[in-house]
Amino acid sequence: MKTGGQLIVDALKANGVERLYCVPGESYLAVLDALVDSGVGVTVCRQEGGAAMMADSWGRLTGKPGVCFVTRGPGATNATAGLHIARQDSIPMVLFIGQVQRDAREREAFQEVEYRRAFTEFAKWVGEIDDPARIPEFVNRAFSVAMSGRPGPVVLALPEDVLRETVANPPAVILPNPVAAIHPGAPELKELAERLSRAERPVMILGGTGWNETAVHQLQAFAERAQIPVGCSFRRQMLFDHLHPSYAGDVGIGINPALADEIKNSDLVMLIGGRFSEMPSSGYTLLDVPFPVQPLVHVHADAGELGRVYRPALAINADPASFAAALSGVDADPQSARTERTARMHQAYLDWSTPPQTGPGEVHMGPIIDWLRDYLPDDAILTNGAGNYATWVHRYVRFRKFATQSAPVCGSMGYGVPAAVAAKQAFPDRLVVAFAGDGCFMMHGQEFATAVQHGLPIIIVVVNNSMFGTIRMHQERDYPGRVSATNLVNPDFAALARAYGGHGETVETTAEFAPAFERARASGKPAIIEVKLDQEAITPTRTLSQISGSGVKKPG
Repeated sequence: MKTGGQLIVDALKANGVERLYCVPGESYLAVLDALVDSGVGVTVCRQEGGAAMMADSWGRLTGKPGVCFVTRGPGATNATAGLHIARQDSIPMVLFIGQVQRDAREREAFQEVEYRRAFTEFAKWVGEIDDPARIPEFVNRAFSVAMSGRPGPVVLALPEDVLRETVANPPAVILPNPVAAIHPGAPELKELAERLSRAERPVMILGGTGWNETAVHQLQAFAERAQIPVGCSFRRQMLFDHLHPSYAGDVGIGINPALADEIKNSDLVMLIGGRFSEMPSSGYTLLDVPFPVQPLVHVHADAGELGRVYRPALAINADPASFAAALSGVDADPQSARTERTARMHQAYLDWSTPPQTGPGEVHMGPIIDWLRDYLPDDAILTNGAGNYATWVHRYVRFRKFATQSAPVCGSMGYGVPAAVAAKQAFPDRLVVAFAGDGCFMMHGQEFATAVQHGLPIIIVVVNNSMFGTIRMHQERDYPGRVSATNLVNPDFAALARAYGGHGETVETTAEFAPAFERARASGKPAIIEVKLDQEAITPTRTLSQISGSGVKKPG
């Protein structure tokens, strides 16, 4: 006989789960008990939003569903921050939520929420298990749904009494459901080759999930053979080596205007793996909706995404890895004009990604980024949340390898610290560096305690300008001189790190950064490096005063 809690853990192990993230709750004590002797790693977190973001980061970097357990009511609703990220970013994740016992349902019992109604916008599927004997069926289905088509999060509610009940004849072996690869068809590949043979100004844009290291190398080889410039969608930059001669830059917020013009004037846009949503499409302006001017080849693992926003000239229903493998059989003899254009676009990227060396105040981020580019190994993992500070990462850091970036495409603040915790656990031998603004850090900075508890020597660079910088930038542009709700009073972040049991550094001049970083790394502890940035240095190229001076004051 086995309890429902034991069957949950058996099903997790059958589906290859190595580690899960949780905030404990009395609603799933039976699962916590079953985990004691399971061999599954358990990371206890400090807030459910952080736990869910860790699960997202695990799924983002490994390609396997991240797993998170939270308790009912407030615990579950806290977790929706990470759930929303996984949904919009197409990240495989399974969120288990403790639920009130069955005989109390529909009475608005203590912390009761009907998740099948409340969470449908956050997940691909929301289920509730009302019979412990069906646990293997539900868990297997959850992992299949999370990984199939367009990956994403799944939610399973677990009534407390279901987890305590025993099953007299549990399955001796739980076999996970296979996830089928989606291969492109021969007719579609033939038409792709024909379109490429006619194209003089093609461009590829990579995005989405479902990639692996082999697929990235295969795609790079094809781009070089066909002489096609390649851009990476917003915060998917780890999908292409930035120093490869075919790389043309990131297609995201603040896109290089030269790259934007090339996309608009292309005679064949190949969108591979991604949805090309609002941020990478520059507010749906790079491609017209629903009928792009440019011939569009859209490759996506979910047939429902093909034609949902953009009508493609050629739709290919395939996952990125299968499509990349199939490219070896596609004829793509380069034209001399394409070779020259690809080289020109790569040089434009190199120029665009060279940071400025000066700016307002005593700390200049450009030389810091230059130093990090030279210092960090190619396989270092960089994480971040959202804010103007992140511009320095996505524009100026040159990513070289797959699985080196964990950042929210949906633009959620607070992501960088929990993402770094999961990244270090997934790849313990690699250097993990999180970037956060002061506002961003304070949203889930308490997960630094998780890093200390689990002995994870991550390095967090807190870019502190004592304000919600992105909102202040927009505020000064649209309502110049009328500052409201964007100033912040912060703790001493280096002292905070030491209070948690980590290593702390404060950087007040550019020259102080490199030795501070080296000391942080040498400490062997989780570390916070506070970089005190002048408020005027709101963007790499424009000061706050310049933005405010260009604004038109609104009535009010």
